[in-house]
Amino acid sequence: MSPRVSPPRAAAAAVALCGLLAGCAGTSASENGQGDDTRFVSGNGNVTEYKPADRKSVQDVTGEHLDGKPFKLADLRGKAVVVNFWASWCAPCRGEAPSLQHVYDENKAKGVAFLGVNFKDSKANAEAFERKFKVTYPSLFDADGQVTLAFREVPPSAIPSTLVLDRQGRVAARIIGATTYSKLNPLVAKVLAET
Repeated sequence: MSPRVSPPRAAAAAVALCGLLAGCAGTSASENGQGDDTRFVSGNGNVTEYKPADRKSVQDVTGEHLDGKPFKLADLRGKAVVVNFWASWCAPCRGEAPSLQHVYDENKAKGVAFLGVNFKDSKANAEAFERKFKVTYPSLFDADGQVTLAFREVPPSAIPSTLVLDRQGRVAARIIGATTYSKLNPLVAKVLAET
C-alpha cells in the first residue's frame, strides 16, 4: 500500500524527496554488497522542537512492514511514537542503532512506540541490519520513497532522521542526522509528560 499524495501537494513532496536524495549519487549497498556509504545526505544532528499549536499531523501515513504486513500510523494514536528513517548503507544509521534500541527498551512500557522507515534499500540488507544491531521494533520497507513522502509536512530531510510524535500523531520534535541516547530520550520524556 502506498500513501495517498494529493495532486496539489505532489510537487512539494517531490521537491522534498529530491532534497533527501540529493547526496545519494553513489552506488547502493544493495547493488554492490559492499556497504558503500556515499548515498546519504548527512545531517548535523540539529534538534527542532515544535510547540503544540505549531505541530503538523502525519496520521495518514501507511505502508508495509519488512515482513509485508500492512501498517497505518493512525493505529498508534494515543501513544508517543518515534519514527526513525534509516538505511543499511548509511554509516550514521549503524552508529545510532544501539542508542535507538536503548531508548525503545526504556520507554516501550510507558506507552511509546517505535517505527523504523527503511529508505531506498533492499529487504535482504534491511533484515540483515536489524539482525546485526538486534533491532526489536518494527520497520516499514520504503524502497520507492513513498512512505517518506507521506511525511512531507515535516520532511526528514536527511538519512538518518528521527521524528518524535505526540499522542495525537503530530510531530513534536525532529532530529536531522544521527541521534544519541542523551539527545533522544529527553525528547521522548517531554512528549510523555504532556497531558
